[in-house]
Amino acid sequence: MIGALERRMITLSIMLATIMQTLDSTIANVALPHMQGSLSASQDQIAWVLTAYIVAAAIATPLTGWLVDRHGQKNIFLASVGGFTVASALCGLSSTLAQIVAARLLQGVFGAALVPLAQVVLMEINPREKQGSAMAIWGMGVMVGPILGPALGGWLTDRYDWRWVFFINIPVGVLALYGIWRYIRPAAGSRRMRFDLFGFATLSLAIGALQMLLDRGEQNDWFSSAETWTEVIVLGVSFIYFVAHTALTPVDRSFFDHRLLGNGNYVTGLLFIFIVGLVLYATRALTPTMLESLVGYPVATTGLVTAPAGFGTMFAMLIAGRIIGRVDLRLTLLAGFAVTALALWWMCGYSLDLSVGDIVWPGVIQGVGTGLVFVPLSAASFATLAPQMRAQGTAIYSLVRNIGSSIGISLVQTVLARNSTSTHAKLVEHVTLANPAWNDPAVAAAYDLSRPAGTAALDAMIRQQAAMIAYVNDFRLMLYLTLLVMPLLLLIRTPRQAGPAQDAHAVLD
Repeated sequence: MIGALERRMITLSIMLATIMQTLDSTIANVALPHMQGSLSASQDQIAWVLTAYIVAAAIATPLTGWLVDRHGQKNIFLASVGGFTVASALCGLSSTLAQIVAARLLQGVFGAALVPLAQVVLMEINPREKQGSAMAIWGMGVMVGPILGPALGGWLTDRYDWRWVFFINIPVGVLALYGIWRYIRPAAGSRRMRFDLFGFATLSLAIGALQMLLDRGEQNDWFSSAETWTEVIVLGVSFIYFVAHTALTPVDRSFFDHRLLGNGNYVTGLLFIFIVGLVLYATRALTPTMLESLVGYPVATTGLVTAPAGFGTMFAMLIAGRIIGRVDLRLTLLAGFAVTALALWWMCGYSLDLSVGDIVWPGVIQGVGTGLVFVPLSAASFATLAPQMRAQGTAIYSLVRNIGSSIGISLVQTVLARNSTSTHAKLVEHVTLANPAWNDPAVAAAYDLSRPAGTAALDAMIRQQAAMIAYVNDFRLMLYLTLLVMPLLLLIRTPRQAGPAQDAHAVLD
């Protein structure tokens, strides 16, 4: 058994790496307008700064299991942290659009393995009775990073320069690199898995096409675009080939170990983490744009009022980590989804007249729900999984969560755009001279239709109201999805308690 100090140092090192990677999934979003001017790029072109990272990370994530089997966890961890840190420096030094897109591709490739590897190592250095707390710590990095990213990114951009959004990773990466090198024991890869080139190629094509479809679909007006149809065809054909190839290939020669699908808890966990990504991440993506576009909050203020949600998540994860093994996992998950539904119900009552409390408290409540769901779900998903299957299992788990969040964000953005347009048309139908509101002299003066300024003011007001209604409809959609998933908790089996895990990854003094 390792000492408490070694376990803490390993945990600190790998969590620094995890937070660094998860922060970068959102920290650059608020800096895009500044990058656009600095790099002389159009709005469509600068969006590739985000798209390149998302697509590269999605394609590289399934490689984690094979890389660990081939080269060992410590070596892959060191290469991932070092490569991510160097790529971050290259992002900050970029002077052209092509340079920063290439650097973001590298960031995505090297960062893909960090979250799944952190989860594996935390499970393996902690005995079974402490794995709930370990998953709570891991979950904090995974969930809190994206929440705090916009606030930190906005502050760095406003206070210094957009390049510091990337430069901030350098000291964090160096510390994580040293800790991993110093405290994690090297172990040679088992080299049991062969690299299945055809399986990897078809899966990569499918994932890349899906991410491109979700990221650019709304911008391309979905199926009215030839690009969208191309992505759908590539996705469908490549995924069919991947499934057929995997089914016909022996496990020891396949890129994907389909024995994972024989574990009921793991498969149920994949279903739930997909839904968690779809519902929770999508809701988090809506709030900042609503506050900035409708309520008029500056970026820094938006970050401040949304950040408390992260503290709610951290608090709930600490509690959930301590009660795992004492309370039925399904009850904790039920409580988490119920609390999330309560927050969404509150948000369904939003209007243009919002106080700070109306924003902060639903965010905190939703954060608590997220923490109560994420920790027991992670523990239940991997409790019955064989240790040698964990590297690939955690990679697929992270991939499914990211795909769920991509689909959720794309869904709510599409519904938002279409609801805004349709609601605007319905509201305009009620703007007639017969409406008694015109009898109010103040209304008649402010929206005098005989003057262009009055007509423009009226149209702006209608668009604002239509957008607010569309946001509320999105929150209502997420509420319905949350309620619908709750009966599926009956599919989860409570894992049996087992003996302590082996501490194979720490340096023994």
